[in-house]
Amino acid sequence: MAISDPIADMFTRVRNALASRHDKVIIPFSNMKLAIAKILKDEGFIKYYEIVSEDLRKKTIKIGLKYDDSGRSLISTIRRISKPGRRHYVAKKEIPKVLNGFGISILSTPKGVLSGRAARLANVGGEYIGKVF
Repeated sequence: MAISDPIADMFTRVRNALASRHDKVIIPFSNMKLAIAKILKDEGFIKYYEIVSEDLRKKTIKIGLKYDDSGRSLISTIRRISKPGRRHYVAKKEIPKVLNGFGISILSTPKGVLSGRAARLANVGGEYIGKVF
């Protein structure tokens, strides 16, 4: 069965794995999901990500989830904003700050998939994919 929104599927898999207290989650590979995983790693929300290939055609991404000392996950909310039925675009001056800088917004820009902070520094806007905090 084809997935109509692969990014929302990725976010749901991460949410479900965090609710079940798993150490890692495996998602189907795409370049967009890999870029989102890289942003989550750079911002400190996950431990690691790696590309796992069972054969030449079927690749997956393994994401290591991160918890604090008391066992709570560092990602409390991961939410899709722009959806296939209703795209949400933001200009460079309208990029939202999530929780006054404690969370991140993820944007797809002409310069690639960037966090909100990186998009502000690059002076570009784009499609508001989601937010994490």
